[in-house]
Amino acid sequence: MAPSTTKQTKKQSNGQAGEQRSGQTTEQSKDRTADRPTAPAPRPRLHRAWVIAAVAGAAIVTAGAFTTVPGLLVTPLGEEFAWNRGQVALAASVNMVLFGLTAPFAAALMDRVGVRRVVGGALLLVSAGAVLTAFMTRPWQLVAYWGVLIGLGSGCLTMTFAAGITARWFDRRRGLVTGALSSSSHLGQLLFLPLLAGAMERHGWRPPVVTLALVALAVAALAFLALRDHPADTGVRPYGAREFVPAPPPSPGAATRTLKVLAGALRTRPFWLLAGMFVLCGASTNGIMWSNWAPAAHDHGMRVTAAASLLSLIGVFSALGALLSGWLTDRFDPRRLLTVCFALRALTLLALPALFSSAVTAPMLLFVFVYGLVDVATVPPVIELCRRAYGADGPIVFGWANAAHQLGAGASAFLGATARDVFGTYDVVWATLSAGCLVAAVLATAVRATLVKVE
Repeated sequence: MAPSTTKQTKKQSNGQAGEQRSGQTTEQSKDRTADRPTAPAPRPRLHRAWVIAAVAGAAIVTAGAFTTVPGLLVTPLGEEFAWNRGQVALAASVNMVLFGLTAPFAAALMDRVGVRRVVGGALLLVSAGAVLTAFMTRPWQLVAYWGVLIGLGSGCLTMTFAAGITARWFDRRRGLVTGALSSSSHLGQLLFLPLLAGAMERHGWRPPVVTLALVALAVAALAFLALRDHPADTGVRPYGAREFVPAPPPSPGAATRTLKVLAGALRTRPFWLLAGMFVLCGASTNGIMWSNWAPAAHDHGMRVTAAASLLSLIGVFSALGALLSGWLTDRFDPRRLLTVCFALRALTLLALPALFSSAVTAPMLLFVFVYGLVDVATVPPVIELCRRAYGADGPIVFGWANAAHQLGAGASAFLGATARDVFGTYDVVWATLSAGCLVAAVLATAVRATLVKVE
């Protein structure tokens, strides 16, 4: 064999041996890599939208705590100043009316100057009203401090505020988040009402009221630190959105825009149906319950603390009902949900006079459960119907519908107390409100859920 042929054969042999060794090394490396434990995938960070929703919920809870206090003040103010129920109920009525009328303007103002500034200012206003109430000596001062100041401040932190937060920060889970935030107001009853009732029995009415003012100040500081106006301000997309959404420019003329939206909505049929429903809704829920429940229970010999505990339980089931309603709103026709809610509420109110007694009974607890579930359950369907019918103007339109809700609530608070002074009983009030709920159930079936123009 020639020398050149022998060299070529050796090179081929060495090359094949090298390839074999390289292949063995690669296989061994793969085996060792396969034996190593794989690093766990990084856990997804909590989306900023949930933090914003939690802080917004805390603000709504705090504002909601103030709305139930007038019902607890009826007896101590009557004993200290000899004020009658109508005088206290007048302050509650003014509070509820301003609570509703402020909401649509607050929604537009948030588009103008930002959510954080409006929420912080509202909580400061609420705190100031509570502190001033502790030093009042005349009925008009209760109207000015609790009715006007707290009404304006808490009116910025309503379900309209919840609708705005949901629209800005969430593309998915809107119904669920709306239900959760809507229930926050009643959650304030759960957290504060029994404590306030017990504290008033032990220490009088002033210390609990001042304590609420301090809580409002603390939540104002939290809102200023944590709230942001839009997802783009933190460099994130709305929860569930596929694309980044830039922050819109500030809307000039907040009050003008609010009134223009109202003028346009007044020319549409869905608004009148929704507003009519909500007038009856407000009259049959917070209007009568927040200021007249404790006095009505007291008429039957029930202690104030027991009545406050039952109202607190209504708040618990209201929170659950709102969450359930939000979940169902994402899946079913909102109009059918409204019809069912109003029909059930009518039945519970009709049965209520026969359930009152000096003790807490099983039938009364059943009333608390059923009534609580449908108490706030009307809110997520109405917010969704406003969104479908009015698009980007939906939160402001809902704000005006909520203003109608509070007008009904204010009228019910005052007229309910007046009827008690005239007839000596609340029985006629419960029967009238039950009939109103049946009318609302019929109105719900007539709402058209297609987009309309409000220009």
